[in-house]
Amino acid sequence: MKVLMAASECAPFIKTGGLADVVGALPNVLAGHGIECRTLLPAYPSLQPLLSDGRQVAEFHDLPGGYGQLVLVSAEGVDLLLLDAPQLFDRPGKPYSAPDGEDWPDNHLRFGALAQAAARIGMDGPDGWRPDIVHAHDWQAALVPVYLKQANCSVPKSILTIHNIAFQGLFDPSAMGHLGLRGDWYHPEGLEFHGALGFLKGGLMFADRITTVSPTYSSEILTPEYGMGLEGVLQARSAALSGILNGIDTGVWDPANDPALARSYNARSLARKAQNRAAIADRLGLASDSSGPLFCVISRLTQQKGLDALAGAIPHVVQRGGQLAVLGTGEANLESAFAAGSSEYPGQVGTLIDYDEEFAHLLQGGSNAILIPSRFEPCGLTQLYGLRYGTLPVVARTGGLADTVIDANAAALDMECATGFVFDQVTTDGITAALDRVFDAFADKKTWQTLQRAAMRQPVGWERSASAYAQLYKELAS
Repeated sequence: MKVLMAASECAPFIKTGGLADVVGALPNVLAGHGIECRTLLPAYPSLQPLLSDGRQVAEFHDLPGGYGQLVLVSAEGVDLLLLDAPQLFDRPGKPYSAPDGEDWPDNHLRFGALAQAAARIGMDGPDGWRPDIVHAHDWQAALVPVYLKQANCSVPKSILTIHNIAFQGLFDPSAMGHLGLRGDWYHPEGLEFHGALGFLKGGLMFADRITTVSPTYSSEILTPEYGMGLEGVLQARSAALSGILNGIDTGVWDPANDPALARSYNARSLARKAQNRAAIADRLGLASDSSGPLFCVISRLTQQKGLDALAGAIPHVVQRGGQLAVLGTGEANLESAFAAGSSEYPGQVGTLIDYDEEFAHLLQGGSNAILIPSRFEPCGLTQLYGLRYGTLPVVARTGGLADTVIDANAAALDMECATGFVFDQVTTDGITAALDRVFDAFADKKTWQTLQRAAMRQPVGWERSASAYAQLYKELAS
């Protein structure tokens, strides 16, 4: 069976979040199920050097935004189809925004071209390779099912995965013509969403199947609280909707073989985490003689992540003898709040306003607990990294966080199956109460190590999830 992945990100080539990790890891695991994957990506500047190692397999003269060629290349164990359209993708800044932080004004053309190229690969089979399934990811590729339906194409089948329904790809209706979309489909039962052209809305209407990245999130998005205005569409298509939990690459995230750590370790040598904590302290200027737990935050600094509420709990962390290490970028007021915490509590709070993949590994390897107080979280990957590294997740009960962390309640502690701490109220008071539970558990060395070992035993790889995707592909293809 052949599957084309269509996405705007893929680790390790281009990454802004968890979407890239999923798209990068899934094809290799699916190969074990007899599924041959190719991954369609825009040829961003970071991918340009790969073009010379590949070969052209198709040309498109009339994509939205103009000409593009398709180059097939193998890199990092992944078969990539790079959409080389320099006028669209070879530019500075981030994948979706200019250096000044503003979205590129032609994003509708850029990702319309990506989606149309994916649909044409599915219909035409360039290079003699025609997929049975086109698997589109998030709003950037969500027009793939629309283009396939518009061409009245029944093969390949289409799947759309929602990684975060808050990002929907909304554009002025005038873009319909530039994208080659049927004008009579601009209505509430088609592509129209509150006066805008909705990429994600269109994909949800026309995809053969819809998935999300955790079972709980697939239920949550059917409600007004989490559906971001699309809950009605999803309710109408609930028979096509399912949740498949994300996994992580356990080769890349392995405390026993992680080159980013100051000292590797496993569940039988947890004392070695202390050397990684010392390296964190040295990097962030934290006191090296603290006897309390070190909490870390590795996140986009946004209200969605509940970090405004966490900032209010900083004094309580310090008062109880803990330390806090923060890594991330995001909303200016939250960057300022955590930077202020570092200034107010030197030696106890350290903040690095940056994105640093190696330091993220070190934080997982040396911290005692990772804080993830998200107001909503489709799946989340950092709690899975925390489980893998024996860095106990402290999470809000939502989405994939609820699906992956077993709360350290009395029954779970007695059964030695608890893997972290789960709380319900994403407020400073709610987080403070959860932190108190962590401090109390940390004071009992035997209890804490039992929690760590249970966390490290929990399966967090892609095996079960890949089986679920493989089954879904086979059902659709047949």
